[in-house]
This record gives sequence, C-alpha cells and structure tokens, in this order.
Amino acid sequence: MARADRDLEAAIAATRFGLGARAGEIAETRGDPQGFLRAQIRPQGADQPAADGESAAHRIAELRDLRGARKPGGAAAAGDEPDPVKTAQRLLRENTARDFLARVQLAATTEAGFRERWTLFWANHFTVSANKLVTATVVGPFEAEAIRPHVFGSFETLLAAAETHPAMLLYLDQVQSVGPNSRAASYLQRRGGATRRQVGLNENLAREILELHTVGVDGGYTQADVTEFARAMTGLSIGGAREGPGMAGVPLFREAAHEPGARTVMGVRYVQDGEEQAAAILADLAARPQTARFVCAKIARHFVADEPPPALVARLERTWLDTGGRLDRVAETLIAAPEAWAPDAAKFKTPYEFMVSAWRAAGGAPRQVQHVTPALNSLGQKPFSPPSPEGWPDDAATWAAPDAVVKRMTWAQAFAEAVTAGRDPSALAAEALGARLSPRAATAIARAESREEGFALALMSPEFQRR
Repeated sequence: MARADRDLEAAIAATRFGLGARAGEIAETRGDPQGFLRAQIRPQGADQPAADGESAAHRIAELRDLRGARKPGGAAAAGDEPDPVKTAQRLLRENTARDFLARVQLAATTEAGFRERWTLFWANHFTVSANKLVTATVVGPFEAEAIRPHVFGSFETLLAAAETHPAMLLYLDQVQSVGPNSRAASYLQRRGGATRRQVGLNENLAREILELHTVGVDGGYTQADVTEFARAMTGLSIGGAREGPGMAGVPLFREAAHEPGARTVMGVRYVQDGEEQAAAILADLAARPQTARFVCAKIARHFVADEPPPALVARLERTWLDTGGRLDRVAETLIAAPEAWAPDAAKFKTPYEFMVSAWRAAGGAPRQVQHVTPALNSLGQKPFSPPSPEGWPDDAATWAAPDAVVKRMTWAQAFAEAVTAGRDPSALAAEALGARLSPRAATAIARAESREEGFALALMSPEFQRR
C-alpha cells in the first residue's frame, strides 16, 4: 500500500471509526490501521467510566427512601430536617451529572476510540432517557450494567440484558403492566375504586422492542403481535417495599401479575410458563433475519453514511446471520469492509461527538460537568436525554442547520481561547486530522490572526465537522 493511502487510512481509523484523534494517535495507527481497530475488540466488553459504581438498584432504593421520608399524612419533616423532595431532586442532579462527566472524560481520554464509539452506538440503540424523574439517576448504571459488558458478545445476550434492566422497565413503564386476567388484576379489581382504573396491560416496552430494538417498523409484525408480546412480558418488574429490605429496585418476576396462557407472536406459538415466555420471544426476535437487516443497516448508517452502501449492509448482515449475532464478528466485518474506508467523509458529527473530538484534539478532558452541559443543551443534545425511545438522530439534516453551525462556531471560539495556550494551531490540526486535512484548511489555519483563532478554524473546518 502506498504511503499516502496508509496515511489516509490511519486518519480515517482515528476520526471515523474512533472519536477523534489525540496527539500521536494517527502516527501510532499508521502501521496497521485495521489491526489498530481490531485490537480494541475484546470479550469483556467496553471500558467503564470512572463513576461511583453505584448500581441502578441502589439508586432506586435510595430515591424511594427519600420519597418515603415524610411524616404521617404526607407532610414533610419539620424543623431543621431537610425537605426529602428537594433532597431527592438534588441527588438526581448530582448522580446524573457525575455519571455523564465520567462518560465524557472516558471518551476524551481513551486510547480505544473505536471501542467507545461502538459502545455509544449500542447505548443509543437501547435508549433510556433521563427525561423521567426516576430514570434520570439510573441512565449511567444502565449503560454500565446492561450495555458495556455485552457490546462484543451475542446480540441475544445484549438484548436480554437491556430489556430486563430496571432502568428500561421504568423508562418504558413495564413495571406498571399487569395481565388483565392475572391473579394480581383479579385482586385489585375486587378492591375497586381508583385502583381498578389503573390496572391493565402496558404495551410500551413490547412495541419499542419490535419497532426500534429488533425487527424494525417494516419487520412484519402487527398490532396483535405487540399486544401478545406485552401479555407475555407481564410480571417483569422490580422489587419494592413488599419484597423486604435489600430488594428495592432489584429486577424480579411477579408471577401473580403475569397473564396466563400461551402467546403467539409473529406466527410462533409460545407455551412457556411465566418468565420463560418473554425470554423465549426475545431469543427468537434476536435470531430473526429482519433483526439482522434492520440493525446492520443502522450500524452502517452510524459509521459510514446517512444512506449506507447496500453492499456494506449486506456484508454485515451475512456475518450476523452466519455467527448467530456475534457482535465482535460484526465489528470485525465493519473494519474489513472497503466501503467503510471511502476517502470522502459523509457523516456529520453530533454535538456530543464534536465536543469530544475537540477535547481529544486539544489533549485534555473536562474537569467539571459545567464545561460540557450548557453547550450541549444549547446545541440540542441535552446529556442523557434523547427526546424519544428512538434515541438521538444520526443524520446530517438534524445537526447541520445554519443556526446550529453558528452555535458550534461560538463554542469553538470560546473553547479555543481556553485551551490553545500558545500552542501552534497548525500542529494541533495536523495531529487531529492527519491526511484528511485539506491544503485549503491548512492555509486558513496558518494565516489566522491569532493562535486561538487558528485552532477555532481547525475545529470548524469541514474535515473536522465530518468524519
């Protein structure tokens, strides 16, 4: 391979497959760009952010304890004792901010940018958003417990871990779902009153699994399949006060809330009892060819182009089907695919990707969440808060509007003022982009009136904005 080609592939490995190049990364990659990426695939999964390590169950239990810290009659504790509601709200803010900062710091400093990008793809695929009070504090643990350990294992294992995690059960209201003909429903209906109106089937999780997580909206399922799947999943819940100490927030199966009987989903009849019924359906959905097609197209769209090359999608899909959904093998196929190494950068960075790559180019990481949160809010990507279960959009049309680009420029100027510290912006740009840096951009950076302006121009160059 010619040196020019190897230089460009090294830059693509760090900036398209990874999260942006840190100083020396492109030079390190040049010897074997594909090998550099393959070495980041490992059985134990992704790296864990340096957060406090609290589990989702612990966070849920802590929040419930605070909510219950009231005197009889619902009045808040009097005197000098803190208001439990305000304490709970402060705890939520602190937990969420700490988790997000740890995640950004990992992204900004990791030597395995592809591994982290691959992980963030799956975290977005299985979205849990902080737009609910109870889920805000468990998004970080959800990623740590359900996503990161399984991103290079089988899709079936990842799917089961994500859908049965307390955060997902809360986010998509599965904990509220009760089989209409279950023992629990019969008991609650006998009690009458307001409780009776609240008892029933919730289809949110079943619908999103089919539409967003497995076969896709064109995968051949019907509304009847959604309802049947929702019936099969009744009973999946989390522990509460009734289970006793130490069980709050722990995932469990409530047999009394499960809808009895066999279920038929997408033409397959499931006669399993209780918890095994939903597990069997999930396993079959993971193995369906529609799932391979839908998810592989999404992988290609994220890494390569908004309109992914059909040949690339077909390669990924073939590997998925041949290996039973082994995500490490799918990642290897992505790395080896010629379409993924096309010279033209087609993907426009999301605000999160832009800011992380800017920190990597500057050779640092944010020390406080205030260094990232206000800007991300302004740019439309509020931390841990996708607007829907579909996750954050992954296309240029969403993020490249003129007003959004102006906001990026404002942030880039302020960022460059804070981090350039007399360094040569031309050298920073060359380290960040390598052979992807065009002569036109290099000339503009070199002719800038100040070093800070030069680095800001580098960050706003088309080469840096795209990957």
